[in-house]
Amino acid sequence: MKLNKLTKTGVFKSVWIFLFSAALMTYACSSTEPMMDVDYTSPTVNSLSNVDSPTPDPRVGLGAGLFDAEEAIWNLNKLSSTPPPEAFLGVTNSDLAFKGKYAIQGNYNGVLVWDISDPANPVLVKDYLCPASQSDVSVYGDLMFVSGEGLSGRLDCGTEGVQQAVSDERLRGIRIFDISNIEEPEYVANVQTCRGSHTHSVLKDPNDDENVYVYVSGSASVRPEEELPGCSDMSPDDDPNSALFRIEVIKVPLSNPEMSKIVSSPRIFEDLKAPPTHGMSPADAIEIEKARKAGAFIIEFNGQETVVPDRFVAQLMTNALGVEGEPTAADSAALREQLPAIVARMFGGGDGDGEEDDRGGPTQCHDITLYPEIGLAGGACEGYGLLLDISDPANPTRIDAVADSNFSYWHSATFSNDGKKVLFTDEWGGGGQPKCREADPMEWGANAIFTIENGKMKFQEYYKLPAPQTSQENCVAHNGSLIPVPGREIMVQSWYQGGISVFDWTDPNNPVEIAFQDYGPIAADRMANGGSWSVYWYNGAIVSSEIARGLDIFELEATPYITQNEIDAANTVKLDYLNAQGQPKFVWPKTFALSKAYVDQLERNKELDNAAVKMARQSLANAEAANPKVRKKILTELADKMDGMASDNEKVKMLAESVRGLASNQ
Repeated sequence: MKLNKLTKTGVFKSVWIFLFSAALMTYACSSTEPMMDVDYTSPTVNSLSNVDSPTPDPRVGLGAGLFDAEEAIWNLNKLSSTPPPEAFLGVTNSDLAFKGKYAIQGNYNGVLVWDISDPANPVLVKDYLCPASQSDVSVYGDLMFVSGEGLSGRLDCGTEGVQQAVSDERLRGIRIFDISNIEEPEYVANVQTCRGSHTHSVLKDPNDDENVYVYVSGSASVRPEEELPGCSDMSPDDDPNSALFRIEVIKVPLSNPEMSKIVSSPRIFEDLKAPPTHGMSPADAIEIEKARKAGAFIIEFNGQETVVPDRFVAQLMTNALGVEGEPTAADSAALREQLPAIVARMFGGGDGDGEEDDRGGPTQCHDITLYPEIGLAGGACEGYGLLLDISDPANPTRIDAVADSNFSYWHSATFSNDGKKVLFTDEWGGGGQPKCREADPMEWGANAIFTIENGKMKFQEYYKLPAPQTSQENCVAHNGSLIPVPGREIMVQSWYQGGISVFDWTDPNNPVEIAFQDYGPIAADRMANGGSWSVYWYNGAIVSSEIARGLDIFELEATPYITQNEIDAANTVKLDYLNAQGQPKFVWPKTFALSKAYVDQLERNKELDNAAVKMARQSLANAEAANPKVRKKILTELADKMDGMASDNEKVKMLAESVRGLASNQ
């Protein structure tokens, strides 16, 4: 078919118009897309200055029970509750560590390994029977470290205990396992210490890829030199090699853990005097008199009388006197006579002969939280909180020490992510006493928050679980961790039978609770051992080691006080492992959730006006819906606008940086 000139021209013109129109349409869509606002939903955001918590508090008056106790929960979603296996049931669950998809739970009978890849259905993949107190656990690479302090732990992991006062079969120190196959741990080494290991901390020096270091905290009595040569419980003035007033640093060659050994014993307590103390609360005075009339064992601890919990009495009968089974009246009389000396050996404050040690300060730390990325550690050391320089991992040095008459037993530490603040907990009563009763002062058995200014700790405020608990509940501050919500310090913390509390301490002078969970007492008519020993955030899950009930796993619920954007941003942080006394530095990938979280916070704190907040939300929504080229243009323009608004507002600068990072990823 032939086309005439006119027809050809018409066809070419039509084709040209079509192509031009298509190109124009494509260009128009690309260029006008930022002007076509997409729909988005704004979260409800409320100030933390007036949190609308449940009234009356549902934690008050909960019914008792082991696995059938009543429960109160607010702003958390419980995903699962899993009891321990039979061989571990009724035995204390202790601390947690995490590696990959596994939660590793210490227990006084050994170690439990849980697959928590589906947090709604944890699967027990290994129950490793190897008794010791407390069996606190840590991991690094293919190694697992387990603490042993009591007198009944055996080198061979046997269950029959150790009966002799001096024995070459006793384990007091650190066990080391190869967990390259985590479902079949292989016991490869141990390091014995003079006071055993109540807890420990694993330090990976950023400048050393060949070794890790284990800081050992042991608060038990010093073992006889006949059992471990070189052990002495004399004053350092009388014996410079005394096992008192020092910690142990173990160097672990990663390629040959069998060669692990103590490389230093830093005396980080030099020149510390007896800390100030407080007297009894009214509730304590009443309970002491009741206990005295009932024939309970009472000791003087940190300058005040304390009732010894029944389970500790049983341990002392076995460990100190070698009594098995039901003690006789003579056994009880012997223990009462020896208690002052036993307590002195365990916690310092004299040699047990009635003469006070004029040093008076702590002889050991309880926990040492290591934050290697900033070169600092927080030592919770009985009567003091210490700030340590760990830049030389084998030789930590003390930078600062603080004491507080409202504190009884400094227990653990948590830094803010930027390292400018530190929070210490007070395990008043040693974890076996009720310290959250209505008559107990709110400053006692609480957390203390400090800012770190020029290497010195400056006190700001206390935080204590706000719900009063009963005399049948050993409620006291215990272990927890930061939740990586960007731009905020939010912590989840265990309070034994006070349950778990999630609180915001971004403003160190105004900590405020935003979520909680609690069970009723284990028993309605007596003190029983139970509650959350420790709770940590790990890759989106909040995992609690319940002393008596097993393993509980939760997740945060979005509320006006922590939005879904903030939760989503937190969950972009992925950890390969986590240890109870090792704090990682959180770094957030540049995501839309991160930028949206900052906008939510700017609105909550009224740091941007409504028009600016709306503009930022709309721009982010438009960018998220656009193609990469247009997305980059929208984000760059938004970052420029935020830079122009920032002035000296750090949160606006953080938003601008996150948005610019998003743009550069396109």
